[in-house]
Amino acid sequence: MIEQTPPHAAVRGHARGVFIAFEGGDGAGKSTQSRVLGEWLEGQGIEVVHTREPGGTTLGRTLRELVLHGEDGSVTPRAEALIFAADRGHHVATVVRPALERGAVVLTDRYLDSSVAYQGAARDLGHEEIRDLSLWAVEGLLPELTVLLDVSAEQGRSRRGGVHDRLEREADDFHDRVRQGFLDLAAREPDRYLVLDAAAPVGELAAAVRERVAPLLGGAEASATVPGAQHEGHGAR
Repeated sequence: MIEQTPPHAAVRGHARGVFIAFEGGDGAGKSTQSRVLGEWLEGQGIEVVHTREPGGTTLGRTLRELVLHGEDGSVTPRAEALIFAADRGHHVATVVRPALERGAVVLTDRYLDSSVAYQGAARDLGHEEIRDLSLWAVEGLLPELTVLLDVSAEQGRSRRGGVHDRLEREADDFHDRVRQGFLDLAAREPDRYLVLDAAAPVGELAAAVRERVAPLLGGAEASATVPGAQHEGHGAR
């Protein structure tokens, strides 16, 4: 991992900022698991910054609307990749790095793996090309941990219901390529990934995430109760 964020102000429970990304296909439950983990971390007295890509900044929300809610075919694959990389560079510079520098835990719903899986693999633009583009945009910043919630195209479509953005409307074979793109990334760097079956109950997934995150914090107890997870069913986003 390329570590470029210096350990400045500490927050109780850890001595430096920690960057955690949640990845997976549409409908995998990323937002749910990010929220549940954030509630547990805040219970430990740790500052948590929740964000997402695209849409974690004012610029990102504008780009998100253009890319995800425009007409089908309105954005070419290469333009799509460049827009996501531009959003990511701005997002890291204005939200992620400042939070890490003050010792917060940053939880992001999607990061550069999504570009590699969606544009690199599913759009067939190339794994290395898309990864290098994003790494350049973020000056090499990678998460300490990437939680990959693995979901099939069929499961994801069922979970999303009847509302779909421009990427979600792609055929199942597109989403199958996305899924394989994520799994290939995790296989390349197993120490930085936690791969979980998104079909498992929310509480079970949350416990596995918590167990993996606790050592990164230098003292938080992984066995603590996860707020909001006891009575929930499966995640949906």
